[in-house]
Amino acid sequence: MADEGFTHPRLAAFYDVQEGDRSDLDPYLAAAAEARSVLDIGCGTGVLALMLADRGVEVTGVDPAEASLDVARAKPGAERVRWIHGDARDLPPMQVDLAVMTANVAQAIVDPADWSATLAHAHEALRPGGVLMFETRVPARKGWLGWNRENTFQERDGVQAWADLLAVDGPLVSFRSTWIFPDGERLTSDSTLRFRERDEVEADLRAHGFAVTDVRDAPDRPGREYVFLATKLTAR
Repeated sequence: MADEGFTHPRLAAFYDVQEGDRSDLDPYLAAAAEARSVLDIGCGTGVLALMLADRGVEVTGVDPAEASLDVARAKPGAERVRWIHGDARDLPPMQVDLAVMTANVAQAIVDPADWSATLAHAHEALRPGGVLMFETRVPARKGWLGWNRENTFQERDGVQAWADLLAVDGPLVSFRSTWIFPDGERLTSDSTLRFRERDEVEADLRAHGFAVTDVRDAPDRPGREYVFLATKLTAR
């Protein structure tokens, strides 16, 4: 289930404004340079999906937050993307060259059974030799220590927003996002992310029929994130 930051219509509509520059997507655009078809798991408001569609790539975007998909579907060129409400388990049969999970998508899949299902269905959706690409924060950096109002506060289009750490329970880190709109409406959304160790992620990928071909630094967060690329080896 997506949290309210993506399912509330007003927050979904503000997401692109809040995110601003999306240079974090550059590695995915580069990886898709030779791809003819891409699956965007957790596509949100469709920023990457529409960038790829503009390049002539056949794109499928899937997301559990209907409000975010509504934003995506209303954008110019949205008719070139196949939008699916749900998660990887809801995908129809397909054989794509590249499957991606950008930003927090992989970490937001906190339940081990859901994570296993996501990897299994991503594997099924890829053609033999296809690539799965996603990012996840480096646990040792303890990025959550900076999740407080002082470090995260921003104001865009008159909307004040920040995040506060709620709890750290082993690999699970919970936080609350707050928004105050110019008309005085205050909205909050509680989220939990799972911080997986590199060897854990690599073992999960191997168990689901992938070979890890590269683990890169995220250019927008050097030293703080892993970017995994894994190639589909076998049928499962």
